[in-house]
Amino acid sequence: MTVPALQLDGLRKSFGKTEIIRGIDLSISAGERHAVIGPNGAGKSTLFNLITGRFPQTSGNIRLHGHDLKGLAPFEINRMGLSRSFQITNIFPKMSVFENVRCSLLWSQGYKYSFWNMVSRSRELTEGAMEILDQINLSSRAELPAGVLSYAEQRALEIGITIAGGADVIMLDEPTAGMSHSETDYIVELIRKVTEDKTLVMVEHDMGVVFGLADRISVLVYGEIIATGRPEDV
Repeated sequence: MTVPALQLDGLRKSFGKTEIIRGIDLSISAGERHAVIGPNGAGKSTLFNLITGRFPQTSGNIRLHGHDLKGLAPFEINRMGLSRSFQITNIFPKMSVFENVRCSLLWSQGYKYSFWNMVSRSRELTEGAMEILDQINLSSRAELPAGVLSYAEQRALEIGITIAGGADVIMLDEPTAGMSHSETDYIVELIRKVTEDKTLVMVEHDMGVVFGLADRISVLVYGEIIATGRPEDV
């Protein structure tokens, strides 16, 4: 039997007496592109925060490739192969585009808690960062401060940071929010390219993006999944 990339069983989250996530069961296969949709206030961002360790679950289980994530910190979950982007762009604006990506490569390249390694001298880090910049179409912007990039380019950079650590489960929280049609088309093609052979879980309000990317959709309403299936069925 194949172990799902991500498995949620009876997942619940309460803040005080208010229950936000109310018993979610969901299985996402390795290599699947899965979209979570629903109205504002449905609990989508809370669900992401539970899976990635930002919030502890009240009850239930979350498993990544069969491994229980209960009690793990976000960085520990990341090192197990799960990475995420945020609804609000989260980059280092004063560092160069290249440096943003290079920082995200450090742990996976073996640069742990060391003050003696000169990362600028590492050929592997430089080549790895430039390879990712090529993937996200930002190699020509490598030396610019990340804060001067356009909004769509900053989102692309965040996606590059998300994939840089080599995670095989990628979670994107509203990756096209606030974009024009042309910017959205650019990001959709980028997501399709960089998540090839990976598991993708995304929250997205743009149904064109959802139907263009997702293999399956889950509809979340008031903390409960009311439907899961292929886009045409949902």
